[in-house]
Amino acid sequence: MLGGAGILLGVAAVPAQAAEVSYKTECIPPAASGLDPVEGTTKVEITAPATAKVGDEIEVVWKFVQAASKNPDLIVLPKDSVKPTGTLKASGAQTADIAMEGPQENPEIPKGGDMVLSDMTGKVKLTAAGDVTLTPDAYTITAYSTDTKCTPQEAVPAAATIKVTAAEGGSTTSGGSTSGGTTTSGGTATGGDTGGTTSGGSTTGGGTTSGGTTSGGSTSGGSTSGGGDGQTDFAGKTVATSFACTSPGPAKIDSTATINAKKNGGSYDLTVKTAEGVMNSPAPLPAGALKPSMVITVGGDDSGSLKVEGPANKDALNTGDPVSLGDMTGTYKPGADGKATLSPGDLTIVVTLSAGADPITIPCKATKTAVSLELDVQKQAGGVSGATTSGSGSSSGSSSGSSSSSSSGGLAETGANDHGGLRALGFVAGTAILLGGAVFVFLPHRRMR
Repeated sequence: MLGGAGILLGVAAVPAQAAEVSYKTECIPPAASGLDPVEGTTKVEITAPATAKVGDEIEVVWKFVQAASKNPDLIVLPKDSVKPTGTLKASGAQTADIAMEGPQENPEIPKGGDMVLSDMTGKVKLTAAGDVTLTPDAYTITAYSTDTKCTPQEAVPAAATIKVTAAEGGSTTSGGSTSGGTTTSGGTATGGDTGGTTSGGSTTGGGTTSGGTTSGGSTSGGSTSGGGDGQTDFAGKTVATSFACTSPGPAKIDSTATINAKKNGGSYDLTVKTAEGVMNSPAPLPAGALKPSMVITVGGDDSGSLKVEGPANKDALNTGDPVSLGDMTGTYKPGADGKATLSPGDLTIVVTLSAGADPITIPCKATKTAVSLELDVQKQAGGVSGATTSGSGSSSGSSSGSSSSSSSGGLAETGANDHGGLRALGFVAGTAILLGGAVFVFLPHRRMR
């Protein structure tokens, strides 16, 4: 039933009725956010056939005249990024919970703007003659796989009544059940298997490497000679890493990284590779939304650190597209003679949702790392020893067609009382991460590029 027209499936259409009701509503953000519930008023219009017969399956429309929410003054919600689901209660001659669902369709919602939700529809098979009343109940707003659950805080008046008559030649049945099923909570993207989650890297099959990890120490199989044998290319080994991100980031990200080097005079051009498809795009995302960088820790006979940077995502992404972090590049200039080790360090993701928008910086501290590459080096003037350098990082590294990205959006601030918006939410291990308005759905890694 669309545009207020009643649809009676299996028989000819009958006159429709539409009625509006309003009710006080409490909306609760996900538990992981730690935010308090907020209150507002929901206004709903229910459209249903005025009459029907036992055995008919009818379709009902739930139209949001006013949702108990506003978009917080944090970020613009892009077009087609919000999806509603809910429950419509049938009572009277027949009792049922009718599952209602709307498409993920909405106009762009500005900061502080009213939430605009699509119409929800649901079906129910009528099983008993008599008056069947329809009353709106709880609903869920899903923004980038993160749910805000809203429930009535007062008795809600019935919004429509269907007069159901016995089918011709048949008998009525008392009670009965509906094929509409029970309320769905609104889909949440689980991001696939429950293995380790990644940002800028990956885990193998969701597992972790056995045994302890080293920080700055050398590992076998990860070193090559950088001396006078004419070798210019040095391949590092893939090592497991873990990151602890500060709020509003996730509690933990498990990843892998590989550091490769190419000798350039007395210095080394570094390329840090992570994994393909470390996350799925939760919504349509613009090109250039996300840019990664990492600190490389120098150990052994040299000491200090340097920064490598990767490119922002080159292409726009559709909902569900795999996303990869581009190769991060930089330059290592030795500050001492001897053997130097290079290990992945802290990761930073900078999100810029639109031209001119303030960037969102998400720092993630490396809590588990290991040496990826060992080089025989000679001290250079202005070398890294004992210092932190920029690494002369460039963004020329390429990324695959499923380049890294962040999602725009912010979960709806709920309630007219303005208790504060639903802001940064974090979920890990195959769930959504809403990072100050940017959402990432992390999956177990695919493969190293």
